[in-house]
Amino acid sequence: MKSGPMVSVVRLQGAIGMPGRSSMSDRSVAPLLEKAFTRGKPDAVALEINSPGGSPVQSGLIGARIRRLAEENEVPVYAFVEDIAASGGYWLASAADEIWGDASSILGSIGVISAGFGAHVLLQRQGIERRVYTAGKSKSMMDPFKPEKEEDVARLNRLLGQLHETFIGHIRDRRGDKLADDPDLFTGEVWIGQSAVDVGLADGIGHLAPTMKERFGDKVKFRRYEQRRPLLPRLGAQMASDALVQIEERAEYARFGL
Repeated sequence: MKSGPMVSVVRLQGAIGMPGRSSMSDRSVAPLLEKAFTRGKPDAVALEINSPGGSPVQSGLIGARIRRLAEENEVPVYAFVEDIAASGGYWLASAADEIWGDASSILGSIGVISAGFGAHVLLQRQGIERRVYTAGKSKSMMDPFKPEKEEDVARLNRLLGQLHETFIGHIRDRRGDKLADDPDLFTGEVWIGQSAVDVGLADGIGHLAPTMKERFGDKVKFRRYEQRRPLLPRLGAQMASDALVQIEERAEYARFGL
């Protein structure tokens, strides 16, 4: 039996990547979210978010899961941003009914990015010949070991534009009239603390415990759910893969000066 109000707290930490990697994905957080919304009939679910973004698909899947569980169980959702909720991280925050942050939290970056490298000149200097055989003229699009083609860049920009429109539509649906009429809102720009509130990306400045106590009383209890990392690192190729993921994640945070 419940002795008082209870808030489930789910921590969503790190870059968002594909399933099977050590980064956050729908598969990795699904069990946490399912338990948070159903175990003990919580009065609310609070999301602790600290993410620079990542995969648009995984961001969409996690956000959709949060909304489905919230509606099925009639539980309000509050997002509390720590250092950052940018790009896909902000997509997760926007799945909540309200978004709160610290005075120094970074929010926004509503845009899409694709980064790569070109190494064809290096190969030529080393006397290495790149051989690629395809069935389908677009199969080798943006191959980093071949010279860049204008038609490939145009195709990539078209794909990025489609993803960007999807992102914008999601934010408009979730934030609605709260959004300010700011021309920089969907350019990939970021805002800090109160400035994020002023443009409608957040609802206020506040931290999890005191804000939830204001809503549910001083006797509110918290039940936490977060991903557990193994005590011993996995060996071999998986260990190397995890190291690369950590480097990529570090680079994502570094883009925002963190």
